[in-house]
Amino acid sequence: MSAPSIARKTNEIVIAVVKERAPGEQRVATVPEVVQKLSLSGFKVRVEHDAGAGAFYPDDLYIAAGAEIAPGRAELLDGATIVLFVQPPTIADVEMLAEGTIVIGFMNAANNLSTVARMRDRNVTAFALELVPRITRAQSMDALSSQATAGGYAAAIVGAYNCPKFLPMLTTAAGTIRPATVLILGAGVAGLMAIATAKRLGAMVEAYDVRRAVGEQVRSLGAKFLELEINAEGQGGYARELTPEEKVEEGQMVSTAVARADIVITTASIPGRKAPVLITKETVAAMRPGAVIVDLAAESGGNCELTQSGETVKVHGVTIVGPQNLPSRVAFHASQMYAKNLQSFLSLLVSADGVLTGEFTDEILASSLLVSAGKVQHKPTLELINGEGL
Repeated sequence: MSAPSIARKTNEIVIAVVKERAPGEQRVATVPEVVQKLSLSGFKVRVEHDAGAGAFYPDDLYIAAGAEIAPGRAELLDGATIVLFVQPPTIADVEMLAEGTIVIGFMNAANNLSTVARMRDRNVTAFALELVPRITRAQSMDALSSQATAGGYAAAIVGAYNCPKFLPMLTTAAGTIRPATVLILGAGVAGLMAIATAKRLGAMVEAYDVRRAVGEQVRSLGAKFLELEINAEGQGGYARELTPEEKVEEGQMVSTAVARADIVITTASIPGRKAPVLITKETVAAMRPGAVIVDLAAESGGNCELTQSGETVKVHGVTIVGPQNLPSRVAFHASQMYAKNLQSFLSLLVSADGVLTGEFTDEILASSLLVSAGKVQHKPTLELINGEGL
C-alpha cells in the first residue's frame, strides 16, 4: 500500500470516508454538504461506496459535491492521508493503513486496546474525538455533545413509542385525559434534549441532576427541577461520584419520583467507568404498570439495575429499554452534525498556507491525540496497555 504524500499540501491531502461496519451503525463520518466545502478548500475527498446509504446520503450526492467513490475498503485507504470514522477502526482497517496516516473518530480506547496498540506499532496517528476538551473554542468540534443531542431526542421518542398513554393533555368528548409524566435523570446534553422533546410532545416533565447548577437550564425548558441539597459538580462539566451518605439521600428522592412517572429516561454516566445505578429492582417493583424506562447508559452497565443492553424487557409490568447507539436512529441529522464537528477539527490540522501540520501543540489537538510517532500519547490508555502487556 502506498504511503500518503510527504509534501502534504492541501491539494495533495486525500481525506477518506469509510462505510461503517459496526452492527446497527447507520451514520457516516461526513455528508455531501461538508464534502463540497472540503473540495472547494482544495482537499481530495474519497468516499467508500454506499458509505452514506444508511443515513440516506447516496453516492451520487457525494459525486456531485466533488468526491470520488471508492469501490471497496482497500481502494479507499490506498494512499489516504486522513481517514474519518464514526466507530473505532478495526485491526483489519489498521493493517491497511500506511505509516503516517491520520485517523479521526470515536476511538473508545479502553475497550479497543489491541487496536490502539496496532496503530502505535504501525506508526499511525490517531485522534479520539471523545477526548476533545470541553472549552469554548472547541464547541464546534464537540462530537460527544452533538451525538448526545441526537441520543436525547431519540430517547424521548422511544419512550413515547413504548408508553401506553398519550403524552399531552387532551380534552375530548369522552372527557379530559391528563398528560403523562416524564422524568429525566441526568440533565447533561442528552438529558436536556430529552426534556425539550418531551415538553414538545406535551408531557409534564421533571428532571433531576446532582449538579444544582443545571437547575436553571432545566427550568428554562419548562420542566420542574427536583432539588436535593447536594452539589456534585465535578471537573470538565461532569458530575463527581457521590459519597455513600449522599447516595442514600439521592436514592430515596429518586425512587419517589420514579414511582410516580410514566416514562423515565436515564442519562447518568461517568467517563471511563461503569454507569451508576439510579433505579433498583425494588424501585421498578414500585412503579406503575405500563411505565417505561429508557436507559441511555445501557452500554456502560445501565442506570437501572434490571437493564439489559440492546434488549427491551418487561418486569412487574414495566417496560425497560436498553438501547444501543441511539444517535444512529436519527442517522441523517446525527451524521450532519458529526460531519460539521469533523470539518471544524480538520481546520486545526491545516495551516493558513494549506500545509498539514506535523506538530500537535494546539490545546485541542494535544488533548485529543491518542497515538502519534509510534507512541500512545494518552496517559490513561497507555497505562491500560502497559497493564495488559500490549
